[in-house]
Order: sequence, then C-alpha cells, then structure tokens
Amino acid sequence: MGSSFYDMGPLQQVAINLFHGWGYNFYRKENQLRADDQVIRARVGALLAAARKSVETAENTYRREFIPPPTREKPRPDAVAVAVAQNLERLSKGIGALIALISAQPVPENDRMTQRYRNEAATLQRLIESDQKLTGQAELLRTMLDQKTGPWLAEHASEMQEGVTAIGETLRERQMLLFPA
Repeated sequence: MGSSFYDMGPLQQVAINLFHGWGYNFYRKENQLRADDQVIRARVGALLAAARKSVETAENTYRREFIPPPTREKPRPDAVAVAVAQNLERLSKGIGALIALISAQPVPENDRMTQRYRNEAATLQRLIESDQKLTGQAELLRTMLDQKTGPWLAEHASEMQEGVTAIGETLRERQMLLFPA
C-alpha cells in the first residue's frame, strides 16, 4: 500500500492543479450558478419552442381554412387572408429567432482575468434575476398562444408582437450584464 496512487496529499495537489488548469472547480458557487443558468436557458428555449409550435399549428390550420386552392372562378386567394397568414408566419419566425438568441447567449467566462476584473458570483446572481424575468415572459407568451386559432392570433397580433419584443429586450439586457459598454 505504499504506492503513490493512495497518498492523498500529492493526489489532491495534482487534482487541484488540474482543476485550475481546466478553469473549473465544481465545488465553487459560481460553477453551480453557471450550470443553473444554462439549464434555465434550455428550459426557456423549450417554452418558446412550444409557443412557436402553437403559432405554426394555428397558421397551418388558418391556411387550410381561409386560403383554398385556386379555382377557375377564384384564381387568386383573398389578400386579407394571405396577409394574416404572413403575419402568423412572421410571428413564428420571430419566436424562432428568440430561441436562437437564447441558445447563443454567453455566460461569464471562468478564467482568472475575468475574475480579476469582475465579481463573477455577483454577475451570475444578476443573470439569475434576468433569467427569472425571461422565464416568466416566455411562459406568459406560451400560455397566451396555447391552442389559439389563426383568427384569434390575427386579432391579438400586437399583443403577441409586444411579447416577442419584450423577450428580445430582456435578452439584450442580459447580454449587457456580461459585456457592459
């Protein structure tokens, strides 16, 4: 049992050096907050994906009901129905853009230079507050869109667009926490 594989002193020092070299120590609060932030963003992305699916379902149903195939008597679809369908499509794309922005959001780097100039735990705490706002907004949008019809969405388009805009602003504010001007 005299093997160096059992001597905790040197093994612990090697492990600590590797942890620092890797830029990671999973026992620090900052790392737990960073992992939590990534989980939250994934869940918010899922909420927005559900909202987008609701819009896409409503759009498809709307197109089937209000934009029939062309006939000899009516070769062109109703312009208002096409405009509504296009607005639904834009709403879906706007939500999709938010999903992409959320997944691309950075988290604070875990390196010595970043830690020297910024208190990482405080930054991560502010990110949690931002993510709480983001989660609430995403859930509100999802519930507002859940099982709604195309005509209902057309009637409430400004509210839906306001939700998309608000989420976009929250994402920009979140990014400013990490990269202040």
